[in-house]
Amino acid sequence: MSSVTVSRVESAGDRADALEVVRQVFCVEKNWISSAQNQIPEELSGKTGIQWFLAKINGRAAGVLRLLYDPSFDLPEEYDVKLMPGIEMEKLKCAGRYVEIGRFMILEEFRKNPRIALQLMRAATAEVIERDYTHFITDVFEGELHSPLNFHTRVLGFEVVGKHLFGELNCSSTRIILTLDILKLYSRIKDSRSRIYCELTDGLKGLFERKAALRHSAM
Repeated sequence: MSSVTVSRVESAGDRADALEVVRQVFCVEKNWISSAQNQIPEELSGKTGIQWFLAKINGRAAGVLRLLYDPSFDLPEEYDVKLMPGIEMEKLKCAGRYVEIGRFMILEEFRKNPRIALQLMRAATAEVIERDYTHFITDVFEGELHSPLNFHTRVLGFEVVGKHLFGELNCSSTRIILTLDILKLYSRIKDSRSRIYCELTDGLKGLFERKAALRHSAM
């Protein structure tokens, strides 16, 4: 059986492996960026508010995920952001503490193994919950061949809050802005016997329950 491991990118070796994943997916396959070299800073102490995670399968680099803490909601005017009916930016900002998921990618040869994406999400979730963040926010491409839009919305429970056509990546697809209340997700799936949800929350029940109790006492 394939062994999937996920770790923070903290060494020069892991940075090189992660950059190669970015290069193969975003430069060669998608042509969304011209170079991967500047995607991951050489300073990996975590002081920049950015974390990268690297997934390996049987020791081979297979996927990456980037977290950006406290992302700005003041998106450039040229992005032409349109919020969904009923969504107000100020209320969105005040809903919780946000971490942006970005550069979430799996090498093509490993995409049929869902455990890679789930283990990356599990590692990211554990990290942000431990640091008292409450919400994920991310962009996914609408209609793109490998878009995780359906997985994010149907399986994980992300909610569509807006759209924009332009962004930093060289892609003509519409960007869908999604947010996820992490503890709300846990309350929905904690009793599920689904293998997907069990994989996503494995070993995290105590952490989730502790944070949920703190949120309840603060209300």
